[in-house]
Amino acid sequence: MESNIIIFDKNTLEYDRWFEKHSNIYQSEILALKEAIPRNKKGVEIGSGTGRFSFPFKINIGVEPSFNMSKLAEKKGMTVINAVAENLPFHEHSFDFALMATTVCFLSDIPKAFSEVRRILKPQGEIILAIIDKNSDLGRKYEKEKSKNKFYREAHFHSTQEITEHLKQAGFHNFSYWQTLAKTNANEIEQPKRGFGEGSFVVIKAIKN
Repeated sequence: MESNIIIFDKNTLEYDRWFEKHSNIYQSEILALKEAIPRNKKGVEIGSGTGRFSFPFKINIGVEPSFNMSKLAEKKGMTVINAVAENLPFHEHSFDFALMATTVCFLSDIPKAFSEVRRILKPQGEIILAIIDKNSDLGRKYEKEKSKNKFYREAHFHSTQEITEHLKQAGFHNFSYWQTLAKTNANEIEQPKRGFGEGSFVVIKAIKN
């Protein structure tokens, strides 16, 4: 985890500019997340980075271990706490929902992180995850090329089924799924579809038991 933080600290602007360079991919991902994220509820993003997935949904509280990424998000108006998902600095029952967008692949302890998320959620609170499914076209590409990619070098990709099982064991139920980036043509914004198995970018929503 520590080396990941250093990489993101050193390359914050390059990471943030990626979303502008690949705008159609980013907008496709935002549309998929829009299906899952509730409106007018109190949320937190865990692994908030530079705020690229927080701002479109007016999530103004984040948790991020990278100091430089936190500072960039704060310049945009977010409140970001330097911490990790496995040890969240919040009281029990603090939020209606928690978002983790492309964060799970960097966690050092998934069961502990999901347990922490459950703790800070209100009764019937929602966890919303976005992952690159390891069995998808993009997941296989990232896995094959990750030794050459500074951001994903130490990432551990997972399947939608694996993450669902982790969430069940952490005390979540009532699952919903959306997917996008099913097409190889990144020159157009893709509309999300229900389910998983076709799209590389999968959004998983579950409710606290």
